[in-house]
Amino acid sequence: MIVRVRVPKIPVWAIMAFSSSAVVITGLVPIDRLEESINLDVILFLIGMFSIVAVAESSGLLEALSLLFLSYARSVYAVVIALSFALGILAAIAVNDTVAVMGPPIVYFVSRALRLDPKPLYVLLAFSITVGSVATPLGNPQNMLIAIESGMSAPFIYFLAYLLLPTLLNLPLTALLVLKYYRIEERLVRVLVVPWEKVRERRDALISGASLIVVIAALLINDVLSLMGYPHVENRGFIPFVVAAAMFIAVSNPREMICRIDWSTILFFIALFITAEGIWNSGLVERVLSAALPSAERGPEGYVVITLLSLLLSQFISNVPFAKLFVEYMHHVGYTPGDVKEWLALAMASTIAGNLTLLGAASNIIILERLERDYRRTIGFVEFAKVGALVTAVNVLVYTPFLIVL
Repeated sequence: MIVRVRVPKIPVWAIMAFSSSAVVITGLVPIDRLEESINLDVILFLIGMFSIVAVAESSGLLEALSLLFLSYARSVYAVVIALSFALGILAAIAVNDTVAVMGPPIVYFVSRALRLDPKPLYVLLAFSITVGSVATPLGNPQNMLIAIESGMSAPFIYFLAYLLLPTLLNLPLTALLVLKYYRIEERLVRVLVVPWEKVRERRDALISGASLIVVIAALLINDVLSLMGYPHVENRGFIPFVVAAAMFIAVSNPREMICRIDWSTILFFIALFITAEGIWNSGLVERVLSAALPSAERGPEGYVVITLLSLLLSQFISNVPFAKLFVEYMHHVGYTPGDVKEWLALAMASTIAGNLTLLGAASNIIILERLERDYRRTIGFVEFAKVGALVTAVNVLVYTPFLIVL
């Protein structure tokens, strides 16, 4: 991420692709064992989800759903809190990077309607999609990776059981912190929108909405079957892939939809698996992490160490590569699929790390690029870190009792 900020013309996936080539050339990953380092389950999960989200976004469904929240608000604070909820919940079901792309136009519209400086709402956009994406395995790439590679028996249910309620508490708290930090005054206001007018292709909206519901229902049912000991799908990434594959034949323009899939993120993940395997084989990560977590720590001590390592190290290598490497390390020191709270602590903290600095999450960089390209606005690193430190501290405090006490 540091390289990406210093050389903004080079996309993140290109940096990761170069690093994957480097680990192969140096022999850290033998070329005839590349396929063993790539987790096909995660790749299919991403392709399936990105396919459904691409149709939902192009049809206008995601934009309509976000504006639906705002249409009922009657004051500045209510609108901003509703905006935080809308963006956060969308991120929980449609991947935070997608909402990072579609969010800036919505935020700009709301700021104009409220007669506010748009910068605080852009900051809120970054915070809200990060917080919202904590709640489900669908929310962000590192959650998907942890849910699958941890071996948890029912990841979708576990994420909802432990992380949904604190996420719903954190979204309005985050909005209030931004409102107070930027000293935005409360006043009555009304945002006049007709959400469903944003739907550009009704058939595609219905198909993508139904597909998303089917995926969520199938994942939940599959987790219940797993917990009850009945036959179930072990490779959960196949579920959204199969649903998306069936969806394409019914959408209005399949060729256009397939082009809208975020293939750069798919490439990023393929390269990430190869790079992470090479770094792991080098022994560097094991030596660094063993100083802080020499063995599997469970309970409050393990939670604190995992959380602190995730918050700090994600600022240097971003949360997705960090999560991949830390999953490997946790398996190495003895964490098992039954250590649900420890895996969820990793998912929570590596995601919330995105609220600490601009470098903590790829979604922050996506928002920053969109602002500078389309709106000639920017968010300073120091400014983001000042309010981000406060928001991150509150977010972690809210999640902590749910992962330690309950």
